Amino acid sequence: MSKHVLSVGNCGFDNARLAQKLSAWFDVEVTTAADGRSALAMVRDRQFDLVLVNRVFDATAESGLDLIAQMKNSRELAAIPVMLISNFPEYQRKAEELGAMPGFGKQNLNAEAVKRLLSPYLADSKP
Repeated sequence: MSKHVLSVGNCGFDNARLAQKLSAWFDVEVTTAADGRSALAMVRDRQFDLVLVNRVFDATAESGLDLIAQMKNSRELAAIPVMLISNFPEYQRKAEELGAMPGFGKQNLNAEAVKRLLSPYLADSKP
């Protein structure tokens, strides 16, 4: 059974890279949202196993940390696992302080460590 991932705020190129890498590792369906409003509507409407949030949204320049805070402050959405995608450790720390799971940077996407980081949320799919 496929897992469902929501990718928020990434450009088309990065969404394609994420979908390709996640699909190579796991049996996943990746859905995209360009902005926080769309993302919140989607997570309220559909069950996601993981939400991947870009630090700064490509289309709107919104803060991914703001979306994480909104989700984690919502009784309805707080239990959904969320990770920040950022190469900057200080933003990763802030995301974790807000309740996100430890995330990763785009430059590390191909690393085996990222696969291990994602496995608790997306495994039990492809061997």
